Amino acid sequence: MLALILVAAVSVNAQFWKKKEFTPLFNGKDLSGWTAHGTEKWYVQKGELVCESGPDKQYGYLSTNKTYKDFELHVEFKLEANGNSGVFIRSSIEGTKISGWQVEVAPPGLHTGGIYESYGRGWLVKPEPEKEKVLKGNDWNKMVIIVKGDEVTSILNDKQMVRLVDEKIGAGNGFIALQIHDGGGIKVRWRNIRIKELKESSK
Repeated sequence: MLALILVAAVSVNAQFWKKKEFTPLFNGKDLSGWTAHGTEKWYVQKGELVCESGPDKQYGYLSTNKTYKDFELHVEFKLEANGNSGVFIRSSIEGTKISGWQVEVAPPGLHTGGIYESYGRGWLVKPEPEKEKVLKGNDWNKMVIIVKGDEVTSILNDKQMVRLVDEKIGAGNGFIALQIHDGGGIKVRWRNIRIKELKESSK
């Protein structure tokens, strides 16, 4: 019996320290640590980060004030209306013209988890259609994005969506950002945004 208790204690302790490796990017209270770009709406409601189309119905972004090179990012999202959004990595911005790579967040069948290069090569890789069925259209989804050197992997609800190796991404550096697509009528909720920085890859 004592042995079982000790094993359980070790397991709980390991889980605790695993969680401690991650740093929250969103505090559940305000937009500290982030910068909004454009006229679209970003606000906190019931401990969740909400993005919503504004009257101009244009692109909008919320970027981290800090830059991140190699990392593992965990985020949960819920598509409330339209849901055409995304998570940008190693990116920079002028006004609302963003340069970088987007891991897609979109309504069912529109390639959530795929990787798109803005103002560049466009779609670099899309998930296989069968994989896209893991997206929950009316519930919370968990996305994991792992960026290490030239390699980007996206995992949606515990299923690997894509893995891409690309030298141009490997040379990039910049912030993480959430997007609101243009066109209006979009609303997405976000929560549990946390990151673990990885040791930079050597080339």
